[in-house]
Amino acid sequence: MAKDYYKVLGVARGATEEEIKKAYRKLAHAHHPDKAGGSEAKFKEVNEAYQVLGNKEKRAQYDRFGQVFEGGAGPQGNPFAGFGGFGGFEQSGFRVNMEDLGDLGEVFEGMFGGGFGGGRRETYKRGSDVEVVAELSMDEAFHGVARTIRFTTAVICTKCKGIGYDKAKGMTQCGTCKGKGEVREARRTFFGNFTQVRSCPTCKGRGETPNEECKLCGGSGRVTGTREVKIDIAPGVEDGQVIQVAGMGEAGEQGASAGDLYVIVRVKPHVAFERKKSDLFTSLEVKLTDLALGKTLEVIGVDQERIKVDVPAGYDIHAPLKVSGKGMPRFGSFGRGDLYLTLRVKTPKKLSAKAKKLLEELEGEF
Repeated sequence: MAKDYYKVLGVARGATEEEIKKAYRKLAHAHHPDKAGGSEAKFKEVNEAYQVLGNKEKRAQYDRFGQVFEGGAGPQGNPFAGFGGFGGFEQSGFRVNMEDLGDLGEVFEGMFGGGFGGGRRETYKRGSDVEVVAELSMDEAFHGVARTIRFTTAVICTKCKGIGYDKAKGMTQCGTCKGKGEVREARRTFFGNFTQVRSCPTCKGRGETPNEECKLCGGSGRVTGTREVKIDIAPGVEDGQVIQVAGMGEAGEQGASAGDLYVIVRVKPHVAFERKKSDLFTSLEVKLTDLALGKTLEVIGVDQERIKVDVPAGYDIHAPLKVSGKGMPRFGSFGRGDLYLTLRVKTPKKLSAKAKKLLEELEGEF
């Protein structure tokens, strides 16, 4: 009787590709023979089911005919049958291509620690990225500012210049890998014997070991210290904007690349102006007579510029008055945003008899 691959993976016949993949990964890890409670037979069955349901063409053929006539799981339920040439790992009787295996390749890499196949690989740790906050006033954000950022992190060891050992005393061929920089580990599985090639854990891929490690940094090539980074923040920078400074984060181990510095800009609120992107908003108290007589108004900008404003005839007091090009500089671009004024009409607390009479005479004009 033909197997029900959907039941093997525990999914419905209408399951999505992602649901099938998720079920397969879970079962493959759970039933791997090298794990406690694993089952070789069950693991083969799960792989056989996924080789069919994980392939669109094979799944369509299986749904229609109940079996796969070409390829499929291969003879004797071998989930690797039909896969071609390969440069990853080898088992007596057949060779397996990790790329062809797809998700099964991920299972192997997770179980064997990765590293099937060649190439010497350095395993020194890259420095971590560092985040710092730079607080600016609205005025500094308007004009731009130069800042020196100071923070504590791992920096290059001054004694060994970051290499981690005494250069004058030289290096010796690694006794673990015999100068190759890599080691081979044989692993026995139910598929057969596999050879894994990985970077030498002793020399970390160099093929040599130092005759004397640096006493200051203990061989890591870095120590804890204070880093100073000078940055120029351009005019118009916005609150929450992130500035990346490549290679100015934590130093890497033994000459490995440094991390990056990320400066998070915080612009403090202004007492008089509200900011939205490159536009500014504020209010201005004016006299009723100034509006009525069409006088030129004056407002002090965020950069202390005296800005002259003419109120247009028929202006609606409830609408913000737009002053073009008097907002914040546009960061990384040309020009400025706009300034929007909300006019607040100031009325006298008490009218004299003369003023009251004049207003009554003007009442018909409004």
